Amino acid sequence: MKITYTILFILIFGEFSVCQSLNEASRNKDTVSAPTWYEMFTNIPGDCVQFYNTNFITEKIPLYAGVSVLTAGLIATDNRTWMAANKIYKESGPVKRWSDILEELGDGRTQFGLSGVYAIYGFIFNDNRALRTASEITEAVLASGAVVQVLKHITGRQSPFVSTMPGGRWDFFPNQINYHKHVPSYDAFPSGHVTTALATVVVIGENYPNIKWIEPLGYTLTGLLAISMVNTGIHWYSDYPLAVVLGYSFGMIAVHPEGWTDFIFGNAVKNVHIYPSMVNNGFGLGLNYLLD
Repeated sequence: MKITYTILFILIFGEFSVCQSLNEASRNKDTVSAPTWYEMFTNIPGDCVQFYNTNFITEKIPLYAGVSVLTAGLIATDNRTWMAANKIYKESGPVKRWSDILEELGDGRTQFGLSGVYAIYGFIFNDNRALRTASEITEAVLASGAVVQVLKHITGRQSPFVSTMPGGRWDFFPNQINYHKHVPSYDAFPSGHVTTALATVVVIGENYPNIKWIEPLGYTLTGLLAISMVNTGIHWYSDYPLAVVLGYSFGMIAVHPEGWTDFIFGNAVKNVHIYPSMVNNGFGLGLNYLLD
C-alpha cells in the first residue's frame, strides 16, 4: 500500500512539475476560455446524448462489427488466458507486486488526482488551458463511468476470481439487490478502469497536442493497467475492446463538444494498432503506437 501511494504521489508531482513546460509547447493559453466550475457536471447529459448520436449511426457499423468480433474471439479464450496470467501472477513476485500496484492506480484516484493537479496549476498561474483540462478530465471520467455502470448492471458478468464457470457467468439484467451485495459477481463487463484511464489520456493529449510523449506513455500505462487486472482476476481480456471505444469517445466528446474526428479514420486509430499476441503460452493483446 505504501508503494501504491508513493507511485501515485510521483505521478501527480511529476504532472505538476511539467505543467509549465506543457503549456509553453501547447497552443497559447490566452486563446482558451476558462470553464465554469459546474460545467464538468452539467455537460454530462449532453455528452451521453452526443455519444449516442455519434455512435449509433450506419457509418459506425464497421467499427462495432470489429469490436464485436474481437470481443467474441477473446471470450472464446478468456478462461485460458486468465488461468495462464493468474499462474504467472501467483508464481512471480515482481509480477504480483506490480500488478497489485497498477490495479490500485486505476481506481479513479489517479484520474481525479491529475485533474486536481491541473486545477491547482491553473488557479495559481491563471492558465485557462490547465483549468479546462482539469474540468474535461472530470467530465470525461464521470460521463464514461456512468455509461459503464449502466452496461455493468445490464450484462452482469462475473469477474475471473469469483467465476463459477469458464469465462464467467453472464446474468443479464441481474437482481439489483444481489448485484450490490456481491458486486464482483456481476460487474466485469466492460472495464471501467480502462474506460476512465483512456478517457483521461485522450483529454490530456488533445489539450497538449504538441507534447508527443503524452499519448504513447498514456496508452502504455493503460495497457499495463489492463494486463494487471487480468493477472489479479478483476477482468477478462474481452472486457476491454468496448471499454477502449467508450474511453476514447468520451474523452473526445469532453474536449470537442462541437464534434470530433471519426474514431475509425482519426489519428488515434491510425497511430494505435492492437493485435492478438501469444506470451508464455497465454493469449493476450499487443499494442503498437506510431509517432508522427
